[in-house]
Amino acid sequence: MNIRMSSKDFSVFPALWERIERKINKLGRYFDPDTEVQVRLSAEGKRRIAEITIPFKGGILRAEECTNDMYQSIDNALIKIERQIRRHRTRLEKRLRENAFAEEVPEFYEEFEPDEDNPRIVRTKNYPVKPMTIEDATDQMEMLGHTFFVFVNADTEKVCVLYQRKDGNLGLLEPDA
Repeated sequence: MNIRMSSKDFSVFPALWERIERKINKLGRYFDPDTEVQVRLSAEGKRRIAEITIPFKGGILRAEECTNDMYQSIDNALIKIERQIRRHRTRLEKRLRENAFAEEVPEFYEEFEPDEDNPRIVRTKNYPVKPMTIEDATDQMEMLGHTFFVFVNADTEKVCVLYQRKDGNLGLLEPDA
């Protein structure tokens, strides 16, 4: 696995880098060897934030964890990633590496304060939109940990927005031409 590391307000020492590399390589059984893993470490006061993103064919896995200890944040984020893989095992088996489940052993946001008079766009993100079913979009939204997901509905070929409602259910926005 190819690990791409970045940090903000935090120095990555060789011992920490080796630990991250060793732990992430344990996830290698699920992914192809050329899979790129993005790790972002940051510090905000006493908080240590670890963010791990793994794009793979057919989806993205993402986990973010914040504790007072960077080692603990990294471990917790990796636990979240593995939990996502196991929870969505049946759907992911088609997309992950062959025999990924043979053994049974278990992008980035900037903080800003909005201007009350004129909110402004502080970040723009581009990503490929692929045709998928509503079920696949629901899984992808859960794996990303987002409250909404934009996708092209494979049945209607329209751009749709899937979102998490306050009552815990999901909503789907479909454009009307």
